[in-house]
Amino acid sequence: MAFLFHKFQEAVKILAKSPTFARAREANHLQFEADINLLFLYTSYNRLGRNADEADAEEIINMANKASLADQQKQVQENVHSQVTSFCGHMDDILLPDHKFKDNQATLPITTSSSPDSSGLGVAVGRNSPLQVDTAVPETKALQCTEVSQRLKDLMGYTLEVKPSQIPHEDAGKGLFLHGEANIGSVVAFYPGVVYSPAYYRYIPGYPRIDAQNSHLIIRYDGTVINAQPWGVGGESREIWDWTSLAKPKHTMQPDAKGSDRVGWMLSKPLDETHVGGNREVLERRNPLAFAHFANHPAKGMVPNVMVCPYDFPLLEKDLKPYIPNVSFGNGEETEMRRLGSFRFKPWKSSNIESEVPVLKTLVFVATRAICDEEVLLNYRLSNSEHIPSWYIPVVEEED
Repeated sequence: MAFLFHKFQEAVKILAKSPTFARAREANHLQFEADINLLFLYTSYNRLGRNADEADAEEIINMANKASLADQQKQVQENVHSQVTSFCGHMDDILLPDHKFKDNQATLPITTSSSPDSSGLGVAVGRNSPLQVDTAVPETKALQCTEVSQRLKDLMGYTLEVKPSQIPHEDAGKGLFLHGEANIGSVVAFYPGVVYSPAYYRYIPGYPRIDAQNSHLIIRYDGTVINAQPWGVGGESREIWDWTSLAKPKHTMQPDAKGSDRVGWMLSKPLDETHVGGNREVLERRNPLAFAHFANHPAKGMVPNVMVCPYDFPLLEKDLKPYIPNVSFGNGEETEMRRLGSFRFKPWKSSNIESEVPVLKTLVFVATRAICDEEVLLNYRLSNSEHIPSWYIPVVEEED
């Protein structure tokens, strides 16, 4: 695969300078096109596998030059979904008593707690009083997070661990490390947490200064915000979450006696979320890849080894949903319908059939090179921030 990798790397350099991506337009969209083009190359390269030949590689490169942005997006989604499906299969092998008979598996009743000291997502999205539900959570093996993580590495070749970062500055804190080997184009991490569409921005805790006390926020190009703070470091079980209420966000603006300031403060107050309904979601909190929010920005002399990839998870894939560490804020009326499918592509004989399905907007990290037993690093692209930290060093100024 070495010669194919070299071809793709050369294609990346050429496409980055292509006039196709140099036409005058809104900068954010320009960067989005460039990112999709790279993701198309990386994930397609990964999907070719070890049996690929030079002709296959040439075809992908040619398609990256000619295919429309919409077609490339569809192919990236299919490539990522193929990897996610494989990952979920491994997790079933690890956690389900007998995954071959999932439809007939035993279930356990839900246990709910009224304690305000519940941990993790339960604090952020749970009720303050007991919730009576008749839903059941599939029975899973009583494995600790560390056991699940090690077994995933044995099956898939890599897993993740959160531990003190190797970045040499005091604000680095914890970092994300990959153990094992992940090839270029591999989906190495999920960005977990609560998904907010633009219509629900004012329900984000701390609104309008949502990042004042929360460094675990990320935004997709389409404006979707994901808050990973409630997810934390995951948990030790498969659990159900109720979305009929959310802990009241604390705003950071304070009113004063001036009329205009007071009006501005009132308009900026977080909305009352008690009327917003929610879906009950079963999530596997032992997901070893649900730690993308711990990835650090590279220090001087280092380069990132992953990039962000928007991933629209098809909600009809109910067997896979517990392993997607995200829940959508709201009662579902904003669930988006996306046309999923792909154009024909010889190496893996993609279907040309498209259909509209409801999706959950999430993010994953994709490897931009082979990663082996090292810290996962992401280019934060903080140039548009009002206050850039002293430790931030641009990776590629043109991208920023």
